[in-house]
Amino acid sequence: MNITPRPIAETESGSVQGILEDGVAAFRGIPYAASPIADLRFAAPQRHPKWSGPRDASAAGPSVPQAASRLEAVMGARTPDWNEDGSLTVNVWTPNLPGDGSGGGSARRALPVLVWFHGGGFTSGSGGWAWYDGRNLAAVGDIIVVTANYRVGPLGYLYLPELGVENLGVQDQEAVLAWVERNIGAFGGDPEAITVGGQSAGAFSSTYLAASPTTGPLVKRVITQSAPLGLEPQDPGPAAEHAGRFVEILGLSGSLDLLGGLRAVPVERLLAAYGQLGGELSAAGNVAPPMYPVLGAHGIPVTWEQALADGRLDGKELLTGTTRNEMTSFYAFDPRIKALTAEQARAIAAGQIASGAARYDQTAARLRNAAPSEVLTELDTAIVFRDGTLAVADHQAAAGYASYVYQWDYVPADDPAHIRAAHCGELPFFFDTIDTYVDSPMLGKPTTEIRELAAVFSNAAAAFVATGRPADPRWQPYEPGNPATVRHFA
Repeated sequence: MNITPRPIAETESGSVQGILEDGVAAFRGIPYAASPIADLRFAAPQRHPKWSGPRDASAAGPSVPQAASRLEAVMGARTPDWNEDGSLTVNVWTPNLPGDGSGGGSARRALPVLVWFHGGGFTSGSGGWAWYDGRNLAAVGDIIVVTANYRVGPLGYLYLPELGVENLGVQDQEAVLAWVERNIGAFGGDPEAITVGGQSAGAFSSTYLAASPTTGPLVKRVITQSAPLGLEPQDPGPAAEHAGRFVEILGLSGSLDLLGGLRAVPVERLLAAYGQLGGELSAAGNVAPPMYPVLGAHGIPVTWEQALADGRLDGKELLTGTTRNEMTSFYAFDPRIKALTAEQARAIAAGQIASGAARYDQTAARLRNAAPSEVLTELDTAIVFRDGTLAVADHQAAAGYASYVYQWDYVPADDPAHIRAAHCGELPFFFDTIDTYVDSPMLGKPTTEIRELAAVFSNAAAAFVATGRPADPRWQPYEPGNPATVRHFA
């Protein structure tokens, strides 16, 4: 009986042994940094110690510690799989390794690489979940796909700069890109052809990573899916206040060794304290998590608007887009939103942006008979997601850099919660992983038409990674301010 040897690749820390899946070599759960435990909790990521012999890379590592996602009602439920130990890992899918187990890549040309960061509101998510399996995406585009974990919640975004604790999740993402640059050649990848991408919080991160003086030079192309650019990086003042309250909830205020105390607290208690803080800060219309990247702290020197003005995205090709009804994922299941009066909804809008009240009135006039919750949902889809997305695309296209914009319009046939084309809705189609979204309200029952749409969207995205142009004759280059050049998927 012939048994196909498992593929092997040599990384800086040692060899890893993956598995072949339909002609694509999958390497899962590869450490890019040491476990963030003990003295490395609340510390910058450190290189992982070397190991001897082939390390099994057939299964993803654990998620970073987190509570359940607030979007489970939209995406589908998940069984908790987190563990602080061994959580900082990457997953690599490559069609560019031989199946004979010899490792070291093949004689083929080096392939373009997509490094993709998951969403989850900087509070949940994992690059190792089957939702984000990169096999089909890698195969259709002849590219290499890398997904990764990064610390979220208090472990990733607690702000105590006096103790050197700031934007640790950002630092993890930087470490991922640096690891890819150093190691992707062993998987048949081209370290000079890296696309950074992500969805939601991952798209926010990808924008700032592409614009960063540190990581920007590594990035050739950018993919952002539903980037919440209307959510500016957190101001240091509120970030410090939230950190202080978090420490108070833990009973560590006034501690002579605060960092030591934080490292000694069981991780379950950290998550519980974060949940309590989130509850205290929760308000109708506020989708910001308690902790997220802080402006002026590590990796976020300026806002994305200033980075654009400074030319930090110059020369980078862009594929970007939003869903038509982003905010239904956040508002459709919030009874506080459903109960809003027109005056209350207008007040929330006024508090979000200077022109919010006027924009609310304009949206209400356009929607006429819609409930206040519907008006606010549509307005906030623009404020939080669409305005910033189009502003970046306008800038890049006007400067002459190839840009492609989409709007996700697909609505499941059975939609009892009326979420329509919700936030996260394009993810099953981007990765062409339809069957992993079991009982997902945003997807509905898989049909032949759904699978065909996934093939079209996934192929277009993969081709952009490979060539800078989507493989879709209907998807034309974006022209600033011209909605006719936005590709709609339904």
